[in-house]
Amino acid sequence: MRVLKVLLGAALLPLTFAAAFAQQPLKVRIAWTVPVANSPTILYQIAENLKFKGKSYDVDLLYFQGTPLMITALQANEVDIALLAYSSLALAIQNAGMEDLRVIADEAQEGVDGYYTSPFMVRQDSGINKVADLKGKVAATVGAGAAVDIAMRAMLKKNGLEDKRDYTVVEAAFPNMRALLAERKADLVSTVLPFSIDPELVKIAKPLFTVKEAIGRSQFIVWVARAGFLSKNKAAMTDFMEDSVRSLHFLMDPKNRDKLMEIAARVGRRPAAAYAGWMYTNKDLYRDPDLIPDLDALQRSVDVQQSLGFLKSKMDIKKYADLSFVREAAKRAK
Repeated sequence: MRVLKVLLGAALLPLTFAAAFAQQPLKVRIAWTVPVANSPTILYQIAENLKFKGKSYDVDLLYFQGTPLMITALQANEVDIALLAYSSLALAIQNAGMEDLRVIADEAQEGVDGYYTSPFMVRQDSGINKVADLKGKVAATVGAGAAVDIAMRAMLKKNGLEDKRDYTVVEAAFPNMRALLAERKADLVSTVLPFSIDPELVKIAKPLFTVKEAIGRSQFIVWVARAGFLSKNKAAMTDFMEDSVRSLHFLMDPKNRDKLMEIAARVGRRPAAAYAGWMYTNKDLYRDPDLIPDLDALQRSVDVQQSLGFLKSKMDIKKYADLSFVREAAKRAK
């Protein structure tokens, strides 16, 4: 009898392990580049806002220096969600052949009336007062095909200026733009929050034009995932998106401003004062409170990218969106 029990127990072990494995929450691996400004770095900090975290899903935040590495990681199934600029998304689909990428949520929108728009800046003493004055000058960008790079080139092209023929482009990371301008190694620099409000930059620089003036309203950053991952994990991903929307509602509520600042300071490792004057206000980029992206604005941005020669052909970006998760999450999080 004892032998029979042992044999039965051994036979049931694989089923026990399978059941335990099946009950493990889905690990959602999220790629990000800028702490605090990339909302996933702060959305999952308050346990009471997260009904499903640790139950149907869990989160693993993975730092990347830039979006090209994110695209590679998506291809290798090493991340599940990446925050991509509109330009990186289109290049990944068309040039990298990732036809299964899907836009699933909004991260930030540029050029929305009443909200912040990123400036392109020149030295106050440069004598550059209009875009045409950039002829023969040096413009700094974070990289060819980046979202701000597309906007910069579009604005210069509107004013009759072409890369290599009329101006020179150099590349630098956003934190290094102020030094390039201060040391006169560039005449025009691309800036985004929080670098654009750096007091040391503001002392020496002035805006020449903005992203809004260059390309109008744009869906600047989106959350993307692969279609196979989404279809395989529908229930868990809806729970994940519901928690994300609920947490964003909490952090955007002025009543919870102190808590937002505490989280921002801790995650960003900077004083709360560095975020207090702009974050989640109209001095910030517009962020949809239900995380629903503006697909029409996204299409317009991709059209500009194609017109500048960064895409081989036009593309219908709505074919690469799946908003079912975020729309259901918004209903459930009310």
